Amino acid sequence: MHRRWNVSARVIAALLGMPDTYEPALALRFSVEIGGHRVEHFMACEGLVAEYEIEEYREGGNAGYVHRLPVRVKYTNVKLTRAVDKDSVALASWFSEARASFKRQTATIIARTGNGKEVARWGLEGVWPIKYTGPQLSASGTTAATETLELAHNGFTVTA
Repeated sequence: MHRRWNVSARVIAALLGMPDTYEPALALRFSVEIGGHRVEHFMACEGLVAEYEIEEYREGGNAGYVHRLPVRVKYTNVKLTRAVDKDSVALASWFSEARASFKRQTATIIARTGNGKEVARWGLEGVWPIKYTGPQLSASGTTAATETLELAHNGFTVTA
């Protein structure tokens, strides 16, 4: 009797010492570029959300069915959190300058593997800062002081 082996391409690649092309991104390994400049040391990124707004249409002759049609896509704001460091002044300045001279930028959020290899990137279009939150400082605290930057945007694309 012949035995048939069901071995995945990942297992074969591992046995042959080839790199794992399916290695997932780690939530703690990501980088951010805003306006072509890499901004370091972000600790959290939230809000990469796209959602269709739905319009309901009730057809006259079919009372038991409601058509649900996509109208437009809406995007939530992206919230980036980082530890306060020497680059904090530049980040806060960019936010302040947006009031005087409003200019949209592009931004890219890049997810990486444990080895730093790029897995996916989200390219945000029409980005501008809408909220900056400075650190909450306390003499009794022992955690790193953090700042938060919230970005509005006109949509994103995801590439590998």
